Amino acid sequence: MSSSYQAVPAREQINCRFCGGKLDHTFVDLGMSPLCQTHISPDQLNRYEYFYPLKAFVCSHCFLVQLDEYVPPQEIFTEYAYFSSYAESWVAHARQYVEMVVERFALTGQSAVLEIASNDGYLLQHFIERGIPARGIDPAANVAKVAIEKGIPTVVDFFGEKSASDYRKTYGGVDLLLGNNVLAHVPDINDFVKGMKVVLNPKGVITMEFPHLFRLMEQNQFDTIYHEHFSYLSFHAVEKIFATHGITLFDVDELKSHGGSIRIYGRHSENAELEICENVERIKAVERSAGLLDMETYHQFNTRVVETKRKILSFLIDAKNRGKTIVGYGAPGKGNTLLNYCGIRQDFLDYTVDRSPYKQGLYTPGTRIPIFAPEKINETKPDYLFILPWNLKKEIMAQMSFIKDWGGKFVVPIPEVAVFE
Repeated sequence: MSSSYQAVPAREQINCRFCGGKLDHTFVDLGMSPLCQTHISPDQLNRYEYFYPLKAFVCSHCFLVQLDEYVPPQEIFTEYAYFSSYAESWVAHARQYVEMVVERFALTGQSAVLEIASNDGYLLQHFIERGIPARGIDPAANVAKVAIEKGIPTVVDFFGEKSASDYRKTYGGVDLLLGNNVLAHVPDINDFVKGMKVVLNPKGVITMEFPHLFRLMEQNQFDTIYHEHFSYLSFHAVEKIFATHGITLFDVDELKSHGGSIRIYGRHSENAELEICENVERIKAVERSAGLLDMETYHQFNTRVVETKRKILSFLIDAKNRGKTIVGYGAPGKGNTLLNYCGIRQDFLDYTVDRSPYKQGLYTPGTRIPIFAPEKINETKPDYLFILPWNLKKEIMAQMSFIKDWGGKFVVPIPEVAVFE
């Protein structure tokens, strides 16, 4: 039988993917972990998995928090296990965004919209319904196929300067360029932003949403760190990156999604018609006040993470010692970081469930916990439902409220362990 663990060593020195400075400050060290979306099929259970260092650094020059790149993005994203449409609250969030942006920037049937990392069409469908031409670009052929079947034109490719140039030659420039939770996923962030500059029309607008580093640190969201996320972004860092490539950020919204995100609005620096809004200075002041321009703030984060790990394990050990049954809900990327870092396997969670048929019948990477359909919960009636995608806790508690019929309770691990009846 092959070993189930094969480690890949870290390099001795890495440099900042934006400014090139030497990365010699650790933000958090989460040990060794497999890729979070490489779910294991039954015939792979006796085979080894590759584990990679999950250690985040912070650049002392530009304050970009980042991981080293151990696996080419082609190996991570060409076939992807995450389908956005299974999160109802996220689809509703996308609908609200479309309503807002159409009105604010007066988009019409003559406008051109492009979404980077468009996934299964969860967002672009709302533009199509309004008669606004929209296309997506996504590297995952299996996910893009679902969007195309919905009638959403999708280019299967990685976005960057070259693909943006090819897109512009084929389809023309775009008036709205958007991306949700993709900016953190690109290892070559300079090439990615250069591509935005290439494809955006002179009066066009860019919007990008991503988890806010400020909230990650404030809410102890260490589990949102995984190999598929190469960067962890503050407004200060992102503003520098975009400005370097001729894009000015003129507005920013704070959002509740994914535990606390921000949506940035960008334009060509040459386009002075869109004035810089007060929100820009306000969010920069928030980050300064929180210490995000002070290296000592980053050095303190690792200690908090270690304390949280102990509290999670203490709860699980106590519950099992009392004879309680615990099962998981969800098999998200963040959940797999938490499970592997804390060493949680079937000795604590009997199984987990997920609404995505793509994951059902598989096992979580590294920890090898079986994944079933949600109906399994009714069959076994566990005492505790351990919610791994805690950012969707309200939606999940509403869907699973029937566990109260047998006295079941919900457990949310982040920012600290909390039990809900």
